Amino acid sequence: MMHKLLCKTDCHGKCDQWGLLILRVVVGAIFVSHGYAKLFTDMPGIENFTGMLTGMGVPMPAFFAWVVGLTEFLGGIALVLGIFVKPASYLLAFVMLVALSQVKGFAIFGKGELDFALLGATLALAMTGPGKFSLARTLCNCCKGGTCSADCTDGKCEMKK
Repeated sequence: MMHKLLCKTDCHGKCDQWGLLILRVVVGAIFVSHGYAKLFTDMPGIENFTGMLTGMGVPMPAFFAWVVGLTEFLGGIALVLGIFVKPASYLLAFVMLVALSQVKGFAIFGKGELDFALLGATLALAMTGPGKFSLARTLCNCCKGGTCSADCTDGKCEMKK
């Protein structure tokens, strides 16, 4: 009984694709909401975010406020859809690394745990890619006739080895 609980692999390798889908959609939705708040609302809003960056001594704070807002918003959309997952994830991981180090002072416990979790999640997605259930896979027609002859990541088909 204990051996089954500890050692059994679920779904014979099928659940990992569903796990990637869930991870992509949840992490993407968080980034979309944060980017949307920076770009299209008053809280925090682009002006307030620019002011925060100015107070931190960031050079060209208005430019970087827009870069971060657009990266979060468009990167989040890319994750949800499963397109450009690897480059979007690397960019989002960089944003989280800067936020964690410069804003939170690497305080993982107490105020930086969300940034730390998002950093880990984006790095995991950058390493794994979008998975089976993604728009990129659909767009590049990796599966024909019900069987997959190639692995598709970020709109490119690569033949299985």
